[in-house]
Parts: sequence; structure tokens; C-alpha cells
Amino acid sequence: MKLALEIGILVTSVLLVVLVLLHRGKGGGLSSLFGGGVQSSLSGSSVVERNLDRMTILVGLLWVILIIGMELYIKLSA
Repeated sequence: MKLALEIGILVTSVLLVVLVLLHRGKGGGLSSLFGGGVQSSLSGSSVVERNLDRMTILVGLLWVILIIGMELYIKLSA
């Protein structure tokens, strides 16, 4: 059980980092340093961006659930 939780946390952590990095920069800051601030968004959010948002939220929630599950496992096994 512990190994499955650890693997799940590791996979969701890496996936969450990748998904966050795939998002387009919304404002200034570091995203504009690499040319992200030059483009303007005329049509708003596309279907791909909305699906990416949903997937990021889903993976984030799964990550939180796995972290809570690991904490409960550690508490109950001690």
C-alpha cells in the first residue's frame, strides 16, 4: 500500500509540474521574459486551454488525496 501511494505521489507530482509548465503566461513576470508577453489573446480561452486547466485541477486534487492518504497510512501504522 505504501509503495503504491509513493509511486502515485511521484507520478502525479511530475505530471503536475509538466501541466503547469504547459500553461500560457497570463501576464508579465517571468513568462514575458521568454517572449510570452508579446502575444495578445484576442479570442480568449480556447478549448485546449480549458481542457488543460481541467486536467491540471484534476491531477492537483488527485495529488492532494494521495498526500492525505499517505499521512493517514503513516499515522495508522505507527
